[in-house]
Amino acid sequence: MKPLILITNDDGIYSPGLRAAAEAVADLGELLIVAPHRQQTSMGRAFPRTEDLGIIETTTLMIRGVRTKAYAVHGSPAYAVAHAVLELANRKPDLCVSGINYGENLGTIVTCSGTLGAAFEANSHEIPAIASSLQIPLQLQRKTDYSPADWSAAAEITGRAAQSVLKDGMPNKATVLNINIPDQLRDAEHYHITRQSHQNYFCFIRPGERDFSKRFELKSRLSVNMDTLEPDSDIYAVYIDKAISITPMTWNMTAV
Repeated sequence: MKPLILITNDDGIYSPGLRAAAEAVADLGELLIVAPHRQQTSMGRAFPRTEDLGIIETTTLMIRGVRTKAYAVHGSPAYAVAHAVLELANRKPDLCVSGINYGENLGTIVTCSGTLGAAFEANSHEIPAIASSLQIPLQLQRKTDYSPADWSAAAEITGRAAQSVLKDGMPNKATVLNINIPDQLRDAEHYHITRQSHQNYFCFIRPGERDFSKRFELKSRLSVNMDTLEPDSDIYAVYIDKAISITPMTWNMTAV
């Protein structure tokens, strides 16, 4: 029996990055494509209660020229994964691939990431997961019109990682591989096995005077402190060395 691979993301069911991920692993097993029905960036592993929560729409995506069934879940990325595992899968998935994300997930920002949130939700069901993200300018990361991007390198890396996990299992006792691909990748063999940086990578900008009664969204900017940046970190690999960052991760957040 072919492995069952769950494909999900936080950018929404019609994201080109999701399609790139599906096409990258299509030869490795049977695909179950389940993702949020709309953009859900920065949701982490949240389970927000909304009026349309739990509605599931059936749609089709063109994967390598073949119409492929997919499910659009009204809910967060983690909710999409939960519905996939509990309702939509005919058996337990062998692997979850979350991505390919519009924008890198590095440093402490990983706790905000819906891409990682979906991966860890899969982990809660004892499913190994790969979270794959492509470095993209910050101003393009939250758009709903899906700005053009070259997914080829990220797709190749994602496919190779999935093949390795399905064949040999996770490395270093990891449960999630957080993979980040730079937008100026020199070589698909140029990668670092990294640690998560302690830096924020993105930080919010202090707002000026405003009307507290009006809707307001904090703006953010890139924030890298070269004086304290760890040379073995995910941020250093992608931001400085323009290398692929592969960070083995686990659930354990205990300080020991």
